[in-house]
Amino acid sequence: MCAELLAEANGHIALTGGTTPARAYELAAELRPDWSSTELWWGDDRCVPPEHEWSNYGMAKRTLLDRIAVQPAAVHRVQGELGAERAADEYDRELENVTLDLVLLGMGSDGHIAPIYPHAPGLAERQRRAIAAEAKLEPLVDRVTMTIAVLELAPLVLFFVAGAERADAVRRAFAEPPSEATPASLVRSKKGQTVVILDPAAAQELQI
Repeated sequence: MCAELLAEANGHIALTGGTTPARAYELAAELRPDWSSTELWWGDDRCVPPEHEWSNYGMAKRTLLDRIAVQPAAVHRVQGELGAERAADEYDRELENVTLDLVLLGMGSDGHIAPIYPHAPGLAERQRRAIAAEAKLEPLVDRVTMTIAVLELAPLVLFFVAGAERADAVRRAFAEPPSEATPASLVRSKKGQTVVILDPAAAQELQI
């Protein structure tokens, strides 16, 4: 379902990193060879060169961009090689007057989204569109992330979460009241839909 939603989307699309969405990107490339009606962004990325194995952009290039016949109208990657603060400033300026149409998010076992961790100062940021963020999990590389203020304006916010190690966080994020202890619980589309795609292991603590 995640691949199908990505393949059907137009406009400004924010991708995520991690291992979970890689197969969805491959399937989306098979479903849709022409991405010229889209512009791609990244909800966050590590401050490494684009060809680095830790780059979220690099992962999407290998699994999606290198597999399609017609490229997006624009690809807006985080210039992580500039360093966190400068790259965040550049991304913040690039996002000015942009409204994302689809945001794809993963979630960590502690309920974090992108590198916005429980009780992090970035949770309260409402003026900037992108900020620098310190890594708290391996690999310990500084990152740049979009802020919740940008993510929640997308008409479609799509969570894609897998794995039993995230089941407790899934329950807290989607079946309990919003809390800064679970950042994913704070991200909901203000203009449209929030869709959550879970595998059985991640969904095991939900009452369905």
